[in-house]
Amino acid sequence: MPGVHDYWLFIATGILLNLTPGQDTMFVIGRSITDGRRAGITAALGISTGALVHTGLAAIGLSAILATSTVAFTAVKLAGAAYLVYLGIRLMIAKDQGAAAMAVPPKKSSAYLQGVLTNVLNPKVALFFLAFLPQFIDAAAPSKPLAFLFLGATFVATGTAWCLVLALAAARLRGFFLSNPTIRTLVDRVTGAVFIVLGLRLAWSQ
Repeated sequence: MPGVHDYWLFIATGILLNLTPGQDTMFVIGRSITDGRRAGITAALGISTGALVHTGLAAIGLSAILATSTVAFTAVKLAGAAYLVYLGIRLMIAKDQGAAAMAVPPKKSSAYLQGVLTNVLNPKVALFFLAFLPQFIDAAAPSKPLAFLFLGATFVATGTAWCLVLALAAARLRGFFLSNPTIRTLVDRVTGAVFIVLGLRLAWSQ
């Protein structure tokens, strides 16, 4: 790709970053265990869509507003934190409905939209794209936005592959939780607590 340098280093670094556990990882694993493989895959695709949104916004410069405007950054940050806390509280207070409830197919649109919102409402993702991708774009590139989009698409592709692996692996545990609803409830509580902690950490981040 013209205007891009050290592409393979970018791919290797991006894969390592994708492997680092975060709120997206927890969300995919949680939806896969609770609602099954289809919901996990749909959630992963929602997160990937959110990352593509960040890539596009960063390529046209809108994400730079988050880096320079304290008000804009704070607004998005608090919205994202509130959403994570909301998801966490839902898991924490959800009543155990047993195996029959888990057997009911979840709404695909719900998992997808939640995945999109989980990623889009995290301003740190936008700042990451602004800080990381330009390091692999030539200063004299004829079309920097195109190079930016190319790198962003590459990063999203590797991230999507990893999220799909997580979704499929976590979904294999679903049968165990179907036969052990008490443990499933415990996992929901722990996952909910993690989301609340992630939300609070995001709210207090600078």
